[in-house]
Amino acid sequence: MSKHFRFGKFLVDKGLITTDAIINARLIQRRNNRMIGELARGKGWITDDQILRVLILQEETFDKFGKIAVREQYLTKEQVDDLLKQQSDSYMYFGEALVRLGVISSEDIITELKEFNRLKVQRGDKTSL
Repeated sequence: MSKHFRFGKFLVDKGLITTDAIINARLIQRRNNRMIGELARGKGWITDDQILRVLILQEETFDKFGKIAVREQYLTKEQVDDLLKQQSDSYMYFGEALVRLGVISSEDIITELKEFNRLKVQRGDKTSL
């Protein structure tokens, strides 16, 4: 289970959000947080076939999309750097998506993240709850 669902479950268990809110927040993230291949295609830098080839190679090697795209000469390192910056600038975190949905306030999300992380540290959990 992804870390978002685990933090989401933590919030559900506390009665702060619903499981539907988790799904809706993740949908907002999926629409907002575009993958590097999508961004590159949008700029006309890579084709659908090249994206599929990179994704297949990624399954075999577990390398990052950008590293494979450069190695296969579909993108330059400078293009990948540009795409990573664009991706980072527009990234929406799970808590932000919950706030955007109006199911929890930004103050409450900060408070709950602090508690969630404190509990992880107490448990010695390097992953999410």
